Amino acid sequence: MDPNPPTGLTPAPPTIEYCYRHPNTPTGVHCTRCTRPICTECMIPAPVGYQCPECVQQARREFRQGPGRPRLRVARFSATKILLLALLAGFVLEVAEGGPNAFLQGPSLPKLIQLGAMQPWLIADGQYWRLFTAIFLHDGLIHIAFNAYALWLFGQFVDDAYGTRRFLLLFFLTGLLASVTSYVFSNPNTIAVGASGAVFGIFGAFIAYHYRRRNLAASAASLRWAMTMILLNAFLAFSFRTIDWRAHAGGLVAGLLAGYVLEGFGTRSTRRVVAIAGIAAMIVLGIAAVVWRTHDLQALPQFHQAVHAFNV
Repeated sequence: MDPNPPTGLTPAPPTIEYCYRHPNTPTGVHCTRCTRPICTECMIPAPVGYQCPECVQQARREFRQGPGRPRLRVARFSATKILLLALLAGFVLEVAEGGPNAFLQGPSLPKLIQLGAMQPWLIADGQYWRLFTAIFLHDGLIHIAFNAYALWLFGQFVDDAYGTRRFLLLFFLTGLLASVTSYVFSNPNTIAVGASGAVFGIFGAFIAYHYRRRNLAASAASLRWAMTMILLNAFLAFSFRTIDWRAHAGGLVAGLLAGYVLEGFGTRSTRRVVAIAGIAAMIVLGIAAVVWRTHDLQALPQFHQAVHAFNV
């Protein structure tokens, strides 16, 4: 055998793999249970090799359940379900206050304002709570059905991927920043309701999660599907004037940023600092935008007249 093979037959360099929990960390170790690549921070010694934290937690649950017990799967009452119930409660209140027609068509505009709809003149007058309450109001059955379905579709994954606390933070933070975007850039006579800004925020976090794992085939496929959804929603937003596309865009961008920084970078302590600093910066930016828009509206000569007209 020739000890010096032709250069054309030189073996290709080994493929670099990255930890599935820390996509920026290269590794050559795999979990012996699920076979996914894991880095030194995720390596937990097992009887044979190493296992990842998720597999260790699963093994502990199976051990506590015991071999003689029936393996009944009890559904976790997730944060996604709690938020869906909150949206349903808001819709029930709308129907109760707005009458039978509110079920399909939504309450009248004065009633929506009374219940807490997003209205720039009133927010500039100090009713900042509308930036939150508008999230839980909807303009009829079809409106809430679309938002509830989208929240169920993406919420379950993001809830599991980020954990309950971070998922709830994502929902309320992106919902707030979506309302802020609508407040800053919409016509001051706008009346807006709906959880779509927060739902787009959850969708943005879904994209950020898979972007960090884009070297994995499943995440790459999820990103391609997400781009199709973005293009479809952009077409719908510009085709129907009643859609508050500003809130959608604000929620999506906020979700992308928040979903990315919540996982952080570097070591465990560094990732925590990055996450806290990133979320704090987004909150400060939102507050600054509200202060600027409020000052701008209050300086207009028709401010007090407009506030009086919308107050109910």
